[in-house]
Amino acid sequence: MQTYEKDINAWANEQARLLRAGRFDLLDIEHIAGEIEDVGKSEQRELASRLAVLMAHLLKWQYQIDRRGASWEKTIKAQRKEISYALDESPSLVPKLQEPRWLDMVWARAVAQAVSETGLDCFPDECPWAIHDEVLNEAWLPE
Repeated sequence: MQTYEKDINAWANEQARLLRAGRFDLLDIEHIAGEIEDVGKSEQRELASRLAVLMAHLLKWQYQIDRRGASWEKTIKAQRKEISYALDESPSLVPKLQEPRWLDMVWARAVAQAVSETGLDCFPDECPWAIHDEVLNEAWLPE
């Protein structure tokens, strides 16, 4: 029997085989439960990452008017589509978009990325845009 600690990939394949074979008595329930929880956390991290990239590009769009271009616009559109897809695939993530603490963390990442990429340090401490009506609205770009 493979152990979780020695080779997680072999362990996962073995656990899947045991599940399919109905050998529930041999399953490593505690580690399986942890891995299932981690899937949800991974989805949240992916959403946060995509939203931070989107917001960073929206900041650059707003604060570097002379550098606006097709590349930034394509990134903004791509991130919005990926976020929309992720929310369609996992609707339970939608409430995250209303959690102030989570949004603050995402905003902090977006600002850090924008500062790193632009050298500017003039961005607001809090997100000035409405998430659904502006940030995720495919027709909206900041002035």
